[in-house]
Amino acid sequence: MKRVSLPYLLLINAYWFGLSVMWNSLHVLILPAVLLHHVPEARKNTVLGLLTFAGLVIAMLVQPISGWWSDRSGRRTPFIFAGTALDLFFLALLGWAGGVLWIAAGYIGLQLTSNLAHAPALGLIPDRVPREQHGAASGIKNLFDMGGLVVASLLVGTLLDPADVHPVLPMIFIAVLLLLGAVITLGGIRRSPRLTSHTTKTALRPLRLLQAQPAYARAMAARFVFLLGVYALQGFAQYFIRDVIAPPNAVKLTGDLMATITLPLIAFAVGGGWLGDRVGHRSVLLVSCGLATLGALAMASARTAAAVLAFGAVLGMGIGLFLTANWALLAQLAPPSQAGAYLGLTNLATAGSGAAGRLLGPLIDRLNLLTPHGGYTFMFLFAAFCAAASAWLLRQPQTQPAVSR
Repeated sequence: MKRVSLPYLLLINAYWFGLSVMWNSLHVLILPAVLLHHVPEARKNTVLGLLTFAGLVIAMLVQPISGWWSDRSGRRTPFIFAGTALDLFFLALLGWAGGVLWIAAGYIGLQLTSNLAHAPALGLIPDRVPREQHGAASGIKNLFDMGGLVVASLLVGTLLDPADVHPVLPMIFIAVLLLLGAVITLGGIRRSPRLTSHTTKTALRPLRLLQAQPAYARAMAARFVFLLGVYALQGFAQYFIRDVIAPPNAVKLTGDLMATITLPLIAFAVGGGWLGDRVGHRSVLLVSCGLATLGALAMASARTAAAVLAFGAVLGMGIGLFLTANWALLAQLAPPSQAGAYLGLTNLATAGSGAAGRLLGPLIDRLNLLTPHGGYTFMFLFAAFCAAASAWLLRQPQTQPAVSR
């Protein structure tokens, strides 16, 4: 496969920008703020945690199936097109939702349709980019991911009024960016690639696939453990800021925190891809786990907005390095003939950790009742432990599997 140009790498990754704006806006800002209008104060972490847990379990199940299906069909773009079109309907439902049940219906439906497109979109890098450029391509993907987080944090955080029961304006903004990203990516690749020349049409057996590639399974396990702590912090950050820091506008400070984490995250994500191609992705991953551990431990002691933002920047450095290096390692370890299936299975780690992290909600509420802010202190200590455990999982060098034939 010939090397591809930088503009082409930007085109095939543009879809991730709109997707990142959508999910970071919903999970970090919109859902926590809107649910406060519908649930008791003492149960807010519990309801938010269980709702997002249910949605992310759906994501965890749908992505491997859609990735396997796109491998067998030899087509990626129909899944991206259909999933994005259906996303718009559920975004509209969330914008005008009138209660917890309608919010749940819109959120669960959006998880289903968005993840129909997600795994096939992940297959574009292995389909279209040579192996020696996977680190650079992964860095650009994460650049769009993190750029979407910055836009969600700063712009959606401004558009969303905590008093709004119906977040119509933020939802319109999200829908426009999601559609724009999809149009750029689908237009950039022009037509769906046919993969029959190298696709192995195997049945979807997740455990068997992972058993066949133990190095891939280990890298997935490290991703799960690391992101378990990250998603716990992300899911309940707004409530921590509202209850512990108590600023005039918790939504805005949460957005500022996410932006502060994301700016160093972007720099380190892009640099991490370049560095990993030269010194090895495993070395970069170990450094990232150390930074994330330190950042999470420091956040546990934060009691002012300035401290939250400063310690969040350190955490962002570790997350940025980890996301790019881990994704590049997974892209290298995935057999090219089954790239969609394997990278779709990665959602067992990504969405699985997101789902499991949300289960901390009931425990946070319980510990907060036992001791003031005890649940939030536990949340940060748990995130630090997860980052350290991920480094332990990566202590053995990863080996490159033979290419499936």
